[in-house]
Amino acid sequence: MQQNEATERIRAQQRELAERLPFDDRRDLEAVERGFIAALEPGEIRDADGKIVWDADEFAFITGDAPDTVNPSLWRQSTLVSKQGLFEVVEGIYQVRGLDLSNVSFVEGDTGVIVIDPLISKETAAAALTLYREHRGDRPVTAVIFTHSHIDHFGGVLGVVSHEDVGANGVQVIGPAGLVGEAVAENVYAGTAMGRRAGYMYGASLERGPRGAVGAGLGQSTSKGHPGIVVPTLEIRSTGEAHVIDGVEIEFQMAPGTEAPAEMHFLFPQKRALCMAENATHNLHNLLTLRGALVRDPHVWSKYLTEAIERFGDRTDVVFASHHWPTWGADEIREFLGLQRDLYAYLHDQTLRMLNQGMNGAEIAEEIQLPPALENAWHARGYYGSVNHNVKAVYQRYMGWFDGNPARLWPHPPKPLAERYVAAIGGVDRVVELAKQAYDAGDFRWAATLLDHAVFTDAGHAAARSLYADTLEQLAYGAENGTWRNFFLSGATELRGENFGTPTSTAAPEILAQLTPEQLLDAIAITVDGPRAWDLDLALDLTFTDVDRNFRVTLRNGVLVYVEKPADESSAQATVLLTKPRMLALLAGDRESPGIDKRGDTDVLDRLMSVLDRGDPSFDIVVP
Repeated sequence: MQQNEATERIRAQQRELAERLPFDDRRDLEAVERGFIAALEPGEIRDADGKIVWDADEFAFITGDAPDTVNPSLWRQSTLVSKQGLFEVVEGIYQVRGLDLSNVSFVEGDTGVIVIDPLISKETAAAALTLYREHRGDRPVTAVIFTHSHIDHFGGVLGVVSHEDVGANGVQVIGPAGLVGEAVAENVYAGTAMGRRAGYMYGASLERGPRGAVGAGLGQSTSKGHPGIVVPTLEIRSTGEAHVIDGVEIEFQMAPGTEAPAEMHFLFPQKRALCMAENATHNLHNLLTLRGALVRDPHVWSKYLTEAIERFGDRTDVVFASHHWPTWGADEIREFLGLQRDLYAYLHDQTLRMLNQGMNGAEIAEEIQLPPALENAWHARGYYGSVNHNVKAVYQRYMGWFDGNPARLWPHPPKPLAERYVAAIGGVDRVVELAKQAYDAGDFRWAATLLDHAVFTDAGHAAARSLYADTLEQLAYGAENGTWRNFFLSGATELRGENFGTPTSTAAPEILAQLTPEQLLDAIAITVDGPRAWDLDLALDLTFTDVDRNFRVTLRNGVLVYVEKPADESSAQATVLLTKPRMLALLAGDRESPGIDKRGDTDVLDRLMSVLDRGDPSFDIVVP
């Protein structure tokens, strides 16, 4: 595949950043090596079929000075994040880093080990546990803690425990209240669209190298193994709640509505070690992740960081999280947590100040400036979130998508809008000519805007696609933000080749199996093709025999409604009895296997199924 050199405009930007940012501050370079015990050799992890699901060695090229094709600040971050292996945090607490997007931590108890956040895939989690045991002994897993409801913090749980361990063998699984509901909702309701965009965000399909993927800022990328989930046996519900697990005292702080809807921090008082989940990492995090999510609340986020400082600061000698490397020392911890708190508070407060002066989100994102203490703190740099898109997220949280200008209230959608722009400018060839002038002048943002209109008018225009790919590539080379780089390069990749679809799947069978009947019916409702269902008037009783619950399900006016109530064959057109797993198989297209008991009008279920419209995991993004 064609890959270009960095233009002089990008090389000049890289030189300016290298001179302006505090590259002589080497504290992170020392911290990331502290406590190193051993790496996974080789750094390749395979599933049961021999498929590679993670390869840490792919990033071995990230060493030395930054090439011209990578922002030097992002290169520095990727150098730190790509360091993989087993590390000692303090005596009795160990981390495996660099074997997935996130870290997994191991806390040694009286009889075994407590596992914190077992990565995305069971294969990577199992490899991390094996690496730990090789150097710390074959300790049994006595408990698992999920810090929050994102898949990179629970997905690999079946690589460290089984359902039998949790049931018959008494292994505790601990998480914040609401975790399973939030986890399932995020990975199912909008899972198809989020998964497709996550392929762009994490660069899972990009070539690794100085002109390709170098990492996502928060971690290098996402593993491609098999995720699952285990329902917590102990839900943490209040700040100050304390438990002793395998002889280890743990004090919890609730932090809902921050980086995740269900999240918590916790202190190990005996070890003076504080786990901050994903609310204080070595970068600016997302307030609205580029893959899509609910907008997060930076005001609440900053409040919980203040509470953590006040509640735990005097009892903490090390802070660690489920991404990046720890911070040691009381003074360093207060500085780190304080600046992280100030970062989210500043973005929140200043965005509101400026929007109340009449500025819209895009204008604020261009004008806002961080104070010097934040601008020069490496852990506040925008490697994963960015100041630009986080400001727009704050604006969206309070004001919505509309900026108040009536001309922007009812614009045409992208394709007809593009066709009108292109016609006004003088045709696609003229648009490409102007874009080439912008490209040569180093105005890649304007070139991308013009070429976006060109390809949405004529997706097959070879010159437009080629120049658009070259433009996105230069924007990627200049990006400090890892996810922006991956988005730009993913767009360039698809313009030059074919749609790579969704490289990873979060809606795994083990996760879908945890859907409640209500969540399962909600998931069905959002797939109803409304216009095709307008003329249907259906009423059936749906009994989930494995949980002994019955729902009256109706479909009228293209809307599926359900109410839990006893089955009544006299008022239902049909009664259907099946298990949740059989319903999932049915939704996946299996209409022939046994396990469905239909009574009454047996065609009702088929008529319902005929108007369900499954999502497209390969929908186009960079072309219409």
